[in-house]
Amino acid sequence: MTSTSTATPNERLRQGDVRLLDTDTAQRLLNSAIPARLAFVWTDGTPRITPTWFHWTGEEIVMPTYVAGPNIGIRHPAARIAALRANPRVALTIDTDTAPPQSLTIRGTAEITEVEGLAPEYVAAARRYLGEEAAGSMLAAFDQPGTVQARIAVRPDWVGVLDFVTRLPSVQGGV
Repeated sequence: MTSTSTATPNERLRQGDVRLLDTDTAQRLLNSAIPARLAFVWTDGTPRITPTWFHWTGEEIVMPTYVAGPNIGIRHPAARIAALRANPRVALTIDTDTAPPQSLTIRGTAEITEVEGLAPEYVAAARRYLGEEAAGSMLAAFDQPGTVQARIAVRPDWVGVLDFVTRLPSVQGGV
């Protein structure tokens, strides 16, 4: 994340500060193969959470999904696209299941753009999640004429980090 001001080594960043994206914990989670969990409001007003691959560009979290594709068996565009267009405010988390847990929480507004073919961030995410060889095979099969993806991008406007070692929840005397 490119920030106009950086924290000093002794400064304790508060939850909500986007400079938390520069912490070791946040960077480790942003570069991990852990799916993000995207929370949003469905078109009927009910809350939803979906796991999703993502790619961190250094400025935004991008979570591509399919709109159309001949070799993918898509019956219709991913339904979350309509929900995010209707109410683009979202939250997402990337967290571990080991002890002590580590958690990165981000809030922001989703912006959706359609891309002919595979979004570059989808290609990067596939390589990170599957490894080069498996991703290469899958991407070759899906990158066909007629493939369209929705690029769901979230620029963080609120960030929270917990690692339960140096950053505890406030109920435990932490941030």
